[in-house]
Amino acid sequence: MKIAVVGSYGAGLTMRVPRSPGAGETVSGGQFDEGPGGKGSNQAIGAARLGAEVSLLTAIGYDAFGRAAIDLWRAEGVDAAKVVTAERPTMVGFILVEPSGENRIAIASGALDELDAAAVRTFSDEIAAADVLVVSMEIPEAAVVEALRIGRERGTTTVLNPAPARALPDEAWALIDVITPNETEAPVLLGREADVALDDEDLVRDLQRRTGGSAILTRGASGALLAEPHGAITVIEPVRVETVVDTTGAGDSYTAALAVALAEGSTLPDAARFAAAAGAHAVTIAGVIPSLPSRSDLPSPIGSTR
Repeated sequence: MKIAVVGSYGAGLTMRVPRSPGAGETVSGGQFDEGPGGKGSNQAIGAARLGAEVSLLTAIGYDAFGRAAIDLWRAEGVDAAKVVTAERPTMVGFILVEPSGENRIAIASGALDELDAAAVRTFSDEIAAADVLVVSMEIPEAAVVEALRIGRERGTTTVLNPAPARALPDEAWALIDVITPNETEAPVLLGREADVALDDEDLVRDLQRRTGGSAILTRGASGALLAEPHGAITVIEPVRVETVVDTTGAGDSYTAALAVALAEGSTLPDAARFAAAAGAHAVTIAGVIPSLPSRSDLPSPIGSTR
């Protein structure tokens, strides 16, 4: 079971605050923590912890954050041989986490701006050897499209986690087998007005039609909706937890588990249910890397060949 990941790495600088400050306001009483982040790296580590053989393509700076990343990937068993060392600093994300577990994130992309289509082409063999390719969007558009194009040409199942959301070029849509936005990201991808009431079933079906593949609209505590090329929309029930501690790593845990289940041969509905369990596990633990589950933390996906 092999998974290739094209995405971001960055240092996460987290401040837990009593509440988020307003414009021009200073809020005291915060607790600071520093740790590794970036959607691509998180997803790669998440998939490796669930038993996959994982190759990662991202870009880091020649700095302390970059050196820490290399040590982390080695410890987690992620193949980072093709990771680019750029001239700019490693990406940094500033994260505010409220007592409810909700978070707000600002990013300085740094080295990731140098991850281009040429770098992705050096990763072609890893994509071709993978059962599933996972791409996220904290990287330049050219790298996103090139990764999806290579995945399609090499016959690898392509999963796009469109975060942070932005409009996709027309050529990208037909290269996606599975797209996984949340309720905030989906209207951006589709060019819908954010202030207009939108029906979730309409959103997920529109996403499915755009790709010609499948779409999963994730809805947090309300579960998810799945639209496949043929048939009715499937409701993926949420996995309930007693206490939400931190939602920061939930999306990456979800994406990693979805890719692992698909690589193992699960149907998409069963893979989405496995992913929901992984996302639910993540919100009960503070921090992204600590929250990514191992195999023993989750039920086996139905239909898996594992």
